[in-house]
Amino acid sequence: MINHPHPKFSIITVTYNAGKVLEDTIQSVIFQTYRNVEYIIVDGGSTDHTLEVANKYRDRISKIVSEPDKGLYDAMNKGIRLATGDYLCFLNAGDELHENETLQKMVHTLNANQLPDVIYGETAIVDEQGHFLHMRRLSAPKQLHWKSFKQGMLVCHQAFFARRELAVAHPYDLQYRFSADFDWCIRIMKQSQYLHNTGLILVDYLNEGMTTRNHKASLKERFRIMAKHYGWLSTVLHHGWFVVRTIYKK
Repeated sequence: MINHPHPKFSIITVTYNAGKVLEDTIQSVIFQTYRNVEYIIVDGGSTDHTLEVANKYRDRISKIVSEPDKGLYDAMNKGIRLATGDYLCFLNAGDELHENETLQKMVHTLNANQLPDVIYGETAIVDEQGHFLHMRRLSAPKQLHWKSFKQGMLVCHQAFFARRELAVAHPYDLQYRFSADFDWCIRIMKQSQYLHNTGLILVDYLNEGMTTRNHKASLKERFRIMAKHYGWLSTVLHHGWFVVRTIYKK
């Protein structure tokens, strides 16, 4: 008999006026066939029907917190402090775990004798009806390392499961408004010895447009983050390659 590990997963959804898209996200978590899961919703004081949707499933949700916060990443740090699992993952409202067996299949790829510091996989892009559009443009590398993100964010934040103790020791840096998740993943990986590729599609990511203003601000922050971790010259050279890569893929 194969001895599978049985880690506990803390799935955290941060919300603010997300009533229109939250229910599918909740259902994708609470209907997982793998049962060692706690689900946490951290709400920023929504004024729509977000809490009504969440309370509909209160008996299947471990913790629901609703209070004002200092922004997305402050709310995520609250989620880290509330989590009790071996691993944690942030699943945005509107995004879903890929299928009901996702966590079960993910656990079956693990070695019970050596649990990784980070578990990761692929991401599918879907429309508002949950229909598959395409795979994420950047695919997860076979072997992930903190230097991998020189090539961009090769693993989607939602498909990145980190050991809770690493997340507690390295919370999101609130100086970044748009790309703290990019910085967080790099810092987590820097402290990791074993990063495990499941080879699975883990997340369905809702395809939604980002405003040009926020997109530009996000890119500027990512440049600063890359320069901090990888050096200014390396970052400039890699951004030159990004332009070539984008032109080639067109």
